[in-house]
Amino acid sequence: MRAFVFPGQGSQFVGMGRDLADGHAAAREVFEEVDDALDQKLSHLMWEGPDDTLRLTENTQPALMAHSLAVIRVLASDGKVLTDMASHVAGHSLGEYSALAAAGALSLSDTARLLKRRGQAMQAAVPVGQGAMAALLGLDLETVRTVAEEAAGAEVCVAANDNADGQVVVSGHKAAVERAIDIAKARGAKRGVLLPVSAPFHCPLMQPAADAMADALSGTEINQPSVPVVANVTAMPVSDPSHIRELLVEQVTAPVRWRETVAGFAGLGVDTVVEAGAGKVLSGLARRINRDLATISLQGPDDVEAFAAAL
Repeated sequence: MRAFVFPGQGSQFVGMGRDLADGHAAAREVFEEVDDALDQKLSHLMWEGPDDTLRLTENTQPALMAHSLAVIRVLASDGKVLTDMASHVAGHSLGEYSALAAAGALSLSDTARLLKRRGQAMQAAVPVGQGAMAALLGLDLETVRTVAEEAAGAEVCVAANDNADGQVVVSGHKAAVERAIDIAKARGAKRGVLLPVSAPFHCPLMQPAADAMADALSGTEINQPSVPVVANVTAMPVSDPSHIRELLVEQVTAPVRWRETVAGFAGLGVDTVVEAGAGKVLSGLARRINRDLATISLQGPDDVEAFAAAL
């Protein structure tokens, strides 16, 4: 069985999705619908840049979702139904919204508007320069949690993304995150790298953004997904719309349990991970987490057409 997974922030690049739109009307329709929903030429920004504007959180989040959903729509236009292709879906951070849209729990237009709001709220929650995130490489999750607690002091520093064995991201106040890098190196970390992000995601400093998303989601229709979504917050499948709503709010401040999500695929009968959208980050993480998993990346028309032909 397959699980479709959807990338998060960091996978974006100028030109993303353009060849898919050039080759398939179904993809063009996705980008047009997202542009209309946002009253913004997001597709032009995705294809022409500039890169620094695309990297703004409020643009990156709906852009990555649009590319992912274009892949799904192209497959659907060829008669490939998600329920026949996958037993589960999951997404990394904002990718969870892409997963929900792919499974029909959220409409494409609502997903675009929610992600625009999410990006704006996350950026507004902490003034630029006051927060940071850093990848600590070579330490396990429990050690990173201890490092973060020691580094925090009177500030905030927590393990935010458990991406894979030996790859955990911390998030919080900038000074605390910088202290965590030094402490981690003293504990044997191979590297500690500040990430080029504009806000400290998935930590308690994001509570204003969580409140904003609670308000936005309260007025959004959520349907039961066609296949279960493995949630970031619990690393467990969820299908109940009310529970999905609650978890999306909690997700803003809670850590992304990606290592557990992928490790749990085996117990769900999943043997193949299909990454839909920009980049191959999640495919690489999947191989690190469980080398028995086969991985497939669907970005451009050649990828999508070859995958559809092989089904």
